[in-house]
Amino acid sequence: MPPIKINHIAVVVEDVNVALNFWQNALGLPLHHVEHNEGEQVDIAFLPVGDGEIELIAPFNETSGVAKYLAKKGAGLHHLCIEVDDIEAALKQIISAGAEMINDTPKTRPDGTLYAFVHPKSTGGVLLELYQMVKQTEQ
Repeated sequence: MPPIKINHIAVVVEDVNVALNFWQNALGLPLHHVEHNEGEQVDIAFLPVGDGEIELIAPFNETSGVAKYLAKKGAGLHHLCIEVDDIEAALKQIISAGAEMINDTPKTRPDGTLYAFVHPKSTGGVLLELYQMVKQTEQ
């Protein structure tokens, strides 16, 4: 199942508002919105760029996976996200190829988007997220 496109590139930061000073003010990217994500325990700023986004992610506690990542590696590139049409088929293909997954089954974002992470051990050191976007119904 080939990827459709790069959906976003996530950058882990200590504080979303501080990071926005560069990304929004110095670089001139528009801010789409900021989300407080209880499930992942992060605040996320979404900045559209072309067909994708830059996501600035900051943990809001010290126990989340992103907080542990930040403490160990510091701020910087966190993961690359690609869209797929069928995340279940993509996961089967990736697992059958011997890749190690962080999520064997997809999780669901509040907007219905399905997502799962491939472990960096299997990708040459890059944390890879797969997205299956919510299909928009015709009105």
